[in-house]
Amino acid sequence: MKDTTPVRPAVLTEERPPGLLETDGALHARAWTPVQARGRFRSGLSVPTAGIAAGHTQANLVSVPADWAYEMLLFCQRNPKPCPVLDVTDAGSWTTPLAAGADLRTDLPRYRVWEHGALVAEPTDVVAYWRSDLVSFLIGCSFTFEWALSSAGVPMRHIEQGRNVSMYVTARQCRPAGRLRGPMVVSMRPVPPEHLAAAIRESSLLPAVHGSPVHCGEPSVLGIEDLSRPDFGDPVTADRDDIPVFWACGVTPQAAVMASRPPFAITHAPGRMFLTDTRDEQYRVA
Repeated sequence: MKDTTPVRPAVLTEERPPGLLETDGALHARAWTPVQARGRFRSGLSVPTAGIAAGHTQANLVSVPADWAYEMLLFCQRNPKPCPVLDVTDAGSWTTPLAAGADLRTDLPRYRVWEHGALVAEPTDVVAYWRSDLVSFLIGCSFTFEWALSSAGVPMRHIEQGRNVSMYVTARQCRPAGRLRGPMVVSMRPVPPEHLAAAIRESSLLPAVHGSPVHCGEPSVLGIEDLSRPDFGDPVTADRDDIPVFWACGVTPQAAVMASRPPFAITHAPGRMFLTDTRDEQYRVA
């Protein structure tokens, strides 16, 4: 019988980069174009991407060897809520039609490099790690629908506090695909009760970036014991009456990498996404 215990991440010790609201030019980050944002990341800026380049789609990244690519595609197809695929590259390619001229090896704020399920490095570019057999998957990110929530009056506590969003490994197992298995990861945003309906409505109109929440309220239903201790990201302070709202998260493939132990993989660092040129409304359901 396979072990179904939720995966807990091994975290490298590193100097924590400043939050978005603590960096130079942060007040203008919302107005950056995706090209400007990617250029800053390529130059070494390493911050969470929530609140950057308003109105443009953000994406999670996972790159695996070609002999694992079919299983990753099948894993995503079988688990579309946490793993909605926006693009898949050819083997060895570091480009995507979602962002003309972008380089998937350099244009994210921070990466994670994995060997046999163990986290071995968190560089700001992966040129030195890149392989000719890597197939990259760009997966929809919930940061994309935050603009719709904000426009509807829903406060984004993590952005207000200059923090990365809180993410948790749940007790819910994804449907496996070949050698790939693992638990679903969720992101959590505290939402005032009067804004809950708007949060559900607005996110449900963007299924390509996780869509509606998977749970609202008591965290223990998902197997989460302590909201103050997220598995990824930062703890976010909720207001007194806020309700914890949980969305499926694109860090789920990283949990699958940890559980399934492919010989090699590259992913984004949680909360530090790829900024595409695609406008959010392209994925909005009428």
